[in-house]
Amino acid sequence: MKKNQLEIACFNYESAIIAQENGADRIELCENMKLGGTTPNSILVVKVRESLSIKMHVIIRPRGGDFVYSDEELTEMKQDIKQYKKLGVDGFVFGILKDSGNINKRQNRELVHLAHPLPCTFHRAFDVVKDVEKSLEDIIDCGFKTILTSGQAINVEEGILALERIQDLAKNRIEIMPGGGLRSSNIKLLQERLDLTFYHSSAITNNSEIANPEEIKELRNFL
Repeated sequence: MKKNQLEIACFNYESAIIAQENGADRIELCENMKLGGTTPNSILVVKVRESLSIKMHVIIRPRGGDFVYSDEELTEMKQDIKQYKKLGVDGFVFGILKDSGNINKRQNRELVHLAHPLPCTFHRAFDVVKDVEKSLEDIIDCGFKTILTSGQAINVEEGILALERIQDLAKNRIEIMPGGGLRSSNIKLLQERLDLTFYHSSAITNNSEIANPEEIKELRNFL
């Protein structure tokens, strides 16, 4: 039987420590919550890595906004992956699209290849793709291990039907990890409807950017 696991999106050092102390299995480290999460600076990465014993994935996203990147931005993303591999992170989180809303297979493949042997998660850029079925196949073909998605909805609760369809289409070839408004108040719904291993939440329950330790404990209680 698969062990259910919890990933906490952390936008600062404090949240990373709270996540570990309250039972998270892994963190996704990023900065700039208001932009939806961007690449954390190297000082933060080093500080968090030195303080955590749980797994730590790092988002590689040079800016907020869309997920279409220039060659210059792609070069920046490559440099970040090279640098952070040396710092002992456990995986990377990114996603690149074309102007058409399809997956940019060339650019994604280059980053997945560079990250190897570390696993890569295709992040919520998936929630704005034009063709879910084709995009799913392209992401699998690029070598990603996980897709982070709300089911193309404002949150996982509203996206539950799409999440069911995506998981059915995936046929266990790639991990589908729900994220986006996932909280202890709705995680039971996901567990009832989906066959998942990893759950993703920021566990932020107020207007701060700090994870709530009690919320993490509550999420953990359901797993």
